[in-house]
Amino acid sequence: MPGSLSILKVAGFRLLFAAFALLFVLAHPAAAQLSFKPTAEAVQEDKLLNALKEGDKISGRVSIPDGNAANLIQPAGRDWRDFHRGKLPWIGGIAILGMIALLAIFLMVRGRIRVRQGLSGKTILRFASFERFTHWLTASCFIILALSGLNVSFGRTLILPLFGADAFAAMSAWAKLAHNYLAFPFMLGLVVMFLIWIKDNIPGKVDLEWIKQGGGILPNGKHPPAKRFNAGQKGIFWIVIIGGALMSVSGWFLIFPYLPGNVTALQIWTVIHAVIAMLFIAAMLAHIYIGSIGMEGAFDAMGTGEVDVNWAKEHHSLWVEEQQRKAGAPPDRTPHAVPAE
Repeated sequence: MPGSLSILKVAGFRLLFAAFALLFVLAHPAAAQLSFKPTAEAVQEDKLLNALKEGDKISGRVSIPDGNAANLIQPAGRDWRDFHRGKLPWIGGIAILGMIALLAIFLMVRGRIRVRQGLSGKTILRFASFERFTHWLTASCFIILALSGLNVSFGRTLILPLFGADAFAAMSAWAKLAHNYLAFPFMLGLVVMFLIWIKDNIPGKVDLEWIKQGGGILPNGKHPPAKRFNAGQKGIFWIVIIGGALMSVSGWFLIFPYLPGNVTALQIWTVIHAVIAMLFIAAMLAHIYIGSIGMEGAFDAMGTGEVDVNWAKEHHSLWVEEQQRKAGAPPDRTPHAVPAE
């Protein structure tokens, strides 16, 4: 009997030890991890995110005044990120590179638009000093804003591999400062341009005729009559004013991100800002081309403010007649429609 009791005691201790061991294993974190299935959990999380409606979010609770800090997950942010990384570079590439390609083809086919009668050597004042200052203030700010903005979309792909991470980081930091602060003189320039040129940029019947005749830029075409600004210049004016206004409003929300009120609205404004910027840059490339290498004598208008009389008669005959009447000079007898080269 004593031997049997000792055997039972040993067996009892073993059962008790096994029970404690089992409880230890079940309670240990490593054992708990055995029940975690990463693939299944990921599927459930993805279902949760996809089930949320656009604009919804998963939020917690915070004790600080900024309630947006409580947002943990916003599924719409994934679409916003994918747009900036995927679709926006394509939009910008097609718009900007496409415009450059079209201008290059136009230059090869049409060539530079020359003054048909040649330069006379006599000039007429086209833009006063204040007008030129406003133009160059807005234009110079726009160029820096465009380059610094393009760095956001294409910098990592085009600039980073060429200059390295350190140089790219320093360049981007300065570009960000320039982009933020030069936005204000750019907006000021837009307002002044609108006030001083709105009276000369109201569309009229003369502009319809100008468009029908192709504005004199087609080969063997004619320069139709035009006032101070022709239909093409009026189009550029309204692109600048409307596009600049959209860029200014959306940019204001980006500089002060608490103004939209929520993250979803801010994301919408960033998309508007980016898309309008790409189209804006493409349009300004056409404007720069015509005002420089595309048309003989055009740059003088904003360079010195004075243009050759023959150039003015060909491109803005009605405006020249108006200026001559104001000066008391005899009316010009040159036909309004001058054959283009």
